[in-house]
Amino acid sequence: MSTGENEQSLRAAADFLRKASLFMLALHIYVCCYAAFEQWGLTTNIVKKILVSLGKTGLYDNPNIAKGISLGLLALSLMGTKGKKDEKAQGGWIAMWLLTGAVLYFGSILLFYVPLDPIATTIYYSVVTVAGFVSILTGGARLSRLLKLKLAGDTFNELNETFPQQETKIENEFSINLPGVYNLRGRVRRMWINIVNPFRGTLVCGSGGAGKSRYVVRHFITQHIEKGFTMFCYDFKFPDLTTIVYNSYLKHQHKYPVPPQFFSINFDQLELSNRCNPLDPRSMHDITDAAESSRTILLALNREWIKKSGGDRAIFY
Repeated sequence: MSTGENEQSLRAAADFLRKASLFMLALHIYVCCYAAFEQWGLTTNIVKKILVSLGKTGLYDNPNIAKGISLGLLALSLMGTKGKKDEKAQGGWIAMWLLTGAVLYFGSILLFYVPLDPIATTIYYSVVTVAGFVSILTGGARLSRLLKLKLAGDTFNELNETFPQQETKIENEFSINLPGVYNLRGRVRRMWINIVNPFRGTLVCGSGGAGKSRYVVRHFITQHIEKGFTMFCYDFKFPDLTTIVYNSYLKHQHKYPVPPQFFSINFDQLELSNRCNPLDPRSMHDITDAAESSRTILLALNREWIKKSGGDRAIFY
């Protein structure tokens, strides 16, 4: 469970293992370069007795034994490390860090075969070994983050750019169902965006050419005409939407209880426009309808009247 106490305990255990790794490495360098530390006066009888006791366990029969234990403790500490996720992490660089570190870490033993005095050998051996240790630590930390990012099931990582989506088509007499596909764990799957109640309001946002009409508006038009709805369509890019409406009307007009009619109002190309009379008495049931119709026509003819009429009486047409 990812609780605060568990995370603190895991962090404490990782820190302890890392310190133990450093202690084993320091002890290894001290034993292998004991002659130099003896010249520096950094030895005591008590420490010597402890080292002799440890030597009886076979820990220092081979220099690589202590190095391997130190490296194993470091690997265990990295397993509990929870660093910052980096989706740009590349395996090549990680491999380079680990390979370089391993060569320096284990190859530093060759310095003992170079004819140098004990102090110079100790300095060079310590620097090269610690440099290899730091390189392995750097590569191991990045490898740990990369493995956790790939294997922890994080939905929003580089491999799984999308999350599980609705694959069931939920349809009713008012619904709009937008088909699509998405990628989940490397597989292309079919999906549905189900708008079960479009009367609550639908806002479609996107820049020019993003596909709003092609993917959303087109399905609104065709599916609602197929379900027997009448429609008022404002075609800003005439005749794109008009063509879709007209083709859907021809295809599904037999499904209407009362055969519908198709009308197009076009003020730019009157030869493509139907004629209508906004003051037709048959569309007015009382004096209020006549007053509003005449007022709308007058305001449309003179936009200055709209500004003078006040914000609460403004007409949008």
